Amino acid sequence: MAEITIAPSMLCADFRRLGEQAREVAEAGADWLHFDIMDGWFVDNITFGPLVIEALRGETKLHCNAHLMVGNPARHIGSFAQAGADSLFIQREVVTQPAHLLAEIRSLGLLAGLVFNPATPIAGLEVIADQVDLVLLMTVEPGAAGQEFMPSVLPKIRQTRELLDEFNPEARIVVDGGVDPDTARELVTSGAEILICGSYLFDHPEGLTVGVQSLRGAVGEVG
Repeated sequence: MAEITIAPSMLCADFRRLGEQAREVAEAGADWLHFDIMDGWFVDNITFGPLVIEALRGETKLHCNAHLMVGNPARHIGSFAQAGADSLFIQREVVTQPAHLLAEIRSLGLLAGLVFNPATPIAGLEVIADQVDLVLLMTVEPGAAGQEFMPSVLPKIRQTRELLDEFNPEARIVVDGGVDPDTARELVTSGAEILICGSYLFDHPEGLTVGVQSLRGAVGEVG
């Protein structure tokens, strides 16, 4: 089994002390910081901009991933790259021809990711599979934290892994939504390798470190 990456979602952090929470995430043993970038158009909420990532780059050396839940991702790729993001995700639903944007992201030295909402089929992914580094399959509807995991996405994860194994075995599958030790086992068994996790980690009664350890313990039981 490939090594599992744990990426706490900063959407669930305490916004009053983001720098401190970024350091705590690293100390807890997590691998990435994940930022949900919402513009109030693609989803209702408005969250982080590139200045937040730029500010937090001074607080952590962890990989910073930005998920552009925005109506026009082309406008924002350059600013997030300049701010210090290490990878960028764009939504399949807002990009008719994603290949050129994926190429732009990669040309800036970042990992390029394509996101599929729960109801969005992966049909056509094989055509551009060699241009993606990461495929994010949402396991909740995007836009808000704390939603219930959707097990109906599990077959889609398995289908995506089979497709990527054929057309781009190096690409990794990312999942986001309702991740906890129980769902993490199912997700990893289905082919997920990067787990974005928000509420479970930041609201864990025993703290971030115990939350991260419990997730690692759960996926360590798989395989």
